[in-house]
Amino acid sequence: MRIISGLYKGRRITAPKKLPIRPTTDMAKEALFNILNNQYYFDDISVLDLFSGTGNISYEFASRGTEQITAVDANYGCIKFISETAEAFEMSINTIKSDVFKFLEKSKEKHTIIFADPPYDFDIETFSKIPELVFENELLEDEGLLIVEHSKHTDLSHLKNYSHSKSYGGNAFSFFE
Repeated sequence: MRIISGLYKGRRITAPKKLPIRPTTDMAKEALFNILNNQYYFDDISVLDLFSGTGNISYEFASRGTEQITAVDANYGCIKFISETAEAFEMSINTIKSDVFKFLEKSKEKHTIIFADPPYDFDIETFSKIPELVFENELLEDEGLLIVEHSKHTDLSHLKNYSHSKSYGGNAFSFFE
């Protein structure tokens, strides 16, 4: 994977093969950030990266100037890798090892953007818990956005606060406001 834009543009990051991950493709990530670039000043926002895996999305935000980033993943290896990479690049990424659903139930901190990249094999009920917990616990700022990455074959349009989706290859991003 590579960082698309910003201070670390073009930098390649290679995650250990043993991590249980499926990083967002560069094509999908570039398209997503083109959308976000038209809505936000990256140095003025707070980001919560759920199911953060390799930290791919967190690094992209950090490279573009975001300083308030929290990455949450249940896998110790993923959290360790993100922490080490963030330290090597001098990025301000706070890592938390936690089950994402338990984290969302307990969290009180609001964010501008919450990005979730859960396993694609989640059933609809499990996917629906993400926006449900985010909005019930008021974790988004007023102009905030929840983005859930999923397979293009998964339809989240029936969920509360759904706005729209964009598909790129086999990936889709559903936006919730």
